Amino acid sequence: MSDAASSLHPMSVEQWAALDEDEPGELVDGHLEEEEVPTWAHELVVSWLIRVLGGWFVPRGGFVLGSESKVAVSARRGRKPDVVVFFTSRGLPPRQSSLTRSPPDVVIEVVTATPRDQRRDRVEKKADYAAFGVAQYWIVDPEARTFEILARRDDGRFVELLAASEGAHDVPSCDGLRLDLDALWSELERWPAGEDD
Repeated sequence: MSDAASSLHPMSVEQWAALDEDEPGELVDGHLEEEEVPTWAHELVVSWLIRVLGGWFVPRGGFVLGSESKVAVSARRGRKPDVVVFFTSRGLPPRQSSLTRSPPDVVIEVVTATPRDQRRDRVEKKADYAAFGVAQYWIVDPEARTFEILARRDDGRFVELLAASEGAHDVPSCDGLRLDLDALWSELERWPAGEDD
């Protein structure tokens, strides 16, 4: 981490957004927090989701973006979800910006198997995204082979709409979009298992 990023002085989301693109980390209470180290399984799930969702949302005027998208969830908190989806161009940040202050319609996190990252995705980020106003939060766990869709209620809390591990499922609020979890796990199986697996 650079001297600016490792400073003891809290930084704002604007300062975080202005960091060099190679500077890793999410902003938590004004300080950079190390990001998870993604596995190849994690990256394979992210790329599959971007391909599948892009194929459905883009022709309908939406946008699907990857994990370097910076989301200002509050004045001193910034997250970099694995995938973000905007249903339309409404609320998009300027093209040259590295930060959005408008909640995406869908935020997706692909869980890494460490206890720290499990907690971050299932507890800390869930609270951040709910408070920010994200309509749907999807959690994909490649190790457990689970897929969850949470939707934000009027009271600002997420409620579970879908929890599944196999089969094809309709996505709420996206008429005609079906996600085939068996196809996703088959994509993972195509990657050769190694000695570390």
